[in-house]
Amino acid sequence: MTEMLFGLLAMIVLMIGGMPVGFAMILVGFIGTAWIYGWNWTAAIALMGIEPYANSSSYLFIAIPLFILMGHFAIASGISREMFEAARAWFGHWRGGLAVATVGASAGFSAACGSSLATAAAMGTLSIPEMRKHGVHVRVATAVVAAGGTLGILIPPSIGMVLYGLVADQSIGRLLVAGILPGVMLAILFMITVVILAYLRPADLPRMEKYPLSRRIRETKGVTGILILFLIVMGGIYGGIFTPTEAAGIGAGGAYIIVLLRARRLDWAIVSNALRATGEATCMIFMIIIGSHVLNVFLAATRGPVELSQFVESLNLSPTMFMIIVLIMYLILGSFLDALAMIVLTIPILLPVLSNMGYDLIWFGVIVVLVMEMALITPPVGLCVYVIKGVAKDVPIHVIFSGVWPFLMAQIVMVAVLLAYPHLALILPNLMYE
Repeated sequence: MTEMLFGLLAMIVLMIGGMPVGFAMILVGFIGTAWIYGWNWTAAIALMGIEPYANSSSYLFIAIPLFILMGHFAIASGISREMFEAARAWFGHWRGGLAVATVGASAGFSAACGSSLATAAAMGTLSIPEMRKHGVHVRVATAVVAAGGTLGILIPPSIGMVLYGLVADQSIGRLLVAGILPGVMLAILFMITVVILAYLRPADLPRMEKYPLSRRIRETKGVTGILILFLIVMGGIYGGIFTPTEAAGIGAGGAYIIVLLRARRLDWAIVSNALRATGEATCMIFMIIIGSHVLNVFLAATRGPVELSQFVESLNLSPTMFMIIVLIMYLILGSFLDALAMIVLTIPILLPVLSNMGYDLIWFGVIVVLVMEMALITPPVGLCVYVIKGVAKDVPIHVIFSGVWPFLMAQIVMVAVLLAYPHLALILPNLMYE
């Protein structure tokens, strides 16, 4: 286990020094493999000749760029504004209605986008100026968008869920479906948090006027296309009509059709920008995937994961205590690693222990993604908070962090609920047709 710990420490030092996560994994895996086998560079070079292709040529991996492309087309279609306007029409007259509408719009946009940072950026650009204009305190306005943005990694389609399924060798379809109910429940908890804050500090969250029913229906019409697309994508996976990869293709194609219908012309600039952004994100993700597999060969050679499993068993920890330790570990890692890097780095090491303790790996995937959501708004490095800082440049970063604590508490409640009632994450997957 000493060799594994030394390798992981070296990798963390490289990442703190500014090396991209994927390249740090590849470097440590390459040198570590040569080291373990007596500085046998032939074995290390052979590893680099096999792993990149062997672990990135699977048909399942096509789902990653296609879901990313779906998200970029959704952004280009202007759906974020229409999601916000529709949510404001229905929730704006509540106590804290604009903030509640922002949470609802973030949840809806997450279902089309799949990225927490993109959701936070898109919704922040729209809703923060609107909330501030109507008297919502800047602390609450920025915090609710940062928290709402975290829904992007949980509500399907979720790139985090897809990557977890590939790394843990679990059904991607079951994982995506498993995120629906916890995602909706967390969005509702965020809304309840806003309403409680509105009752405690009504001056911070004033009401808006109530729209007539006709206007509510009119505002909702703009989002029907993307909602139908979401139902087709997730309904097809749930009903076993098509695979997650096929669903990703249908989602990307459907999102582009929506762009065409809105623009009424073939806009090559939109296509070019979406393809370029998708290519950049896909390359980053695939380097992390390739790096994780190269690193895992080194880790397997050290027998570190097996020894870690045996060590944990010797401690006689209860499953609950072990899970609490794992969750704390993820919160700490979230201070300097992004969600995708945490998945590929930790899951191969934890899998033997989780399997021996009898945990359901679909349920654990939902838990992992939830805790990674918490890391996105947890000081000192909450990435969603820094995205919002980029949108609201005049708001000090400590003001945003001071506002996210109630929403962080809501996430802790959601994790506690899933720990106490794990079947909540498995109800829908267990009813799937596969």
